Amino acid sequence: MRIRRRNVIALMIAASIAAIPVYLGARNLQSNPVTAQREVQLAPKEKEMTIDTIVEGVEIPWSMAFAPDGRIFFTERRGRLRVVEDGMLIATPFATPDVSAIGEGGLLGVALDPQFDENSLVFAYHTYSEGRKIFNRIVRFKAVGNKGVEQRTIIDQIPGGRNHNGGRIKFGPDGKLYVGTGEVGRRELAQDLSSLGGKILRINPDGSVPEDNPYPNSPVFSFGHRNPQGLDWHPENMKLYSAEHGPSGEDGQFAHDEINIIEPKNNYGWPQQVGKGGDDSFTDPLVDTGSETWAPSGIAFYRGVNPESWRNNLFVATLRGSHIHRLVLDETGNSIIRQEKLFQGTYGRIRAMVSGPDGALYFSTSNRDGRGRPAENDDRILRLRFS
Repeated sequence: MRIRRRNVIALMIAASIAAIPVYLGARNLQSNPVTAQREVQLAPKEKEMTIDTIVEGVEIPWSMAFAPDGRIFFTERRGRLRVVEDGMLIATPFATPDVSAIGEGGLLGVALDPQFDENSLVFAYHTYSEGRKIFNRIVRFKAVGNKGVEQRTIIDQIPGGRNHNGGRIKFGPDGKLYVGTGEVGRRELAQDLSSLGGKILRINPDGSVPEDNPYPNSPVFSFGHRNPQGLDWHPENMKLYSAEHGPSGEDGQFAHDEINIIEPKNNYGWPQQVGKGGDDSFTDPLVDTGSETWAPSGIAFYRGVNPESWRNNLFVATLRGSHIHRLVLDETGNSIIRQEKLFQGTYGRIRAMVSGPDGALYFSTSNRDGRGRPAENDDRILRLRFS
């Protein structure tokens, strides 16, 4: 296991709204709902963007979260919850829960309690087996130094499978824990309000149901989801955004990956509606990628100050897309002004995306997940910053 810090790339990017757009590739822009918004590669400007390697040689880092003291907690999908402290990877895992790492399942999301300074609580989402059945659950640990103790199950028997497990967990501005769950290939679960699959869930830190949830005595917050893997809140309007995988085919058509604005009790359509359909019964996505497959995973709003033009932009980690997608939103957060692709093909599959406390963006590669082409030093956690 090798850990080091180094600058690996410097790129020129644009921050000006007045930049001249250059279309990407030879796609028919009018036939693709996302590129119809004028997808552009911004013209260069005298700004240097630097990538630092924080950790390398780890295995499928799926999610990460920052502690107030600067430590990074991250999951490896095979079943290890780990800690980076002062730039060094702690050799002994923080925790190794009983994980079924099959297909896309395993140890997935991680989140720290908003009161971590006081209670040291760490939450993780993972796949497990019970006889021949597969489920997902959220467990909670108490951090004693860099060791997790007092494991406790918060919520369990979330539908699980080889694919479409969802897995992203994150605390909202309201102090509640939000959970993205997949429909594990059983499409009917997404519309079934009695099932926890294909949903965004909202629970208290102890696993109980908040009294103000949209459905009494139910953790369900929204439904009609296929495989949501990204969650974050706009820093100013506090709207919840989610990234979701569409049903891409072998020929790359019928992809319809989505970025959604999540509202309580709303139905996001799967499987009756895919992408933007115009049916008032369902909530249309903010972004519908049409025939282009991103396979979006982690998302993060940029909360830094340098460059100012990036502030409150939404950054999306893409797996099959193999790039970071930048979305510039209008003041309401309901419309896209412009967008661009960063690092197309440079790092391969990108899984996690977090806005760090230092004002930088952190992301992880996912090239050892069976679908990528790992470099010698993969997988990695990387930091994107401006010099």
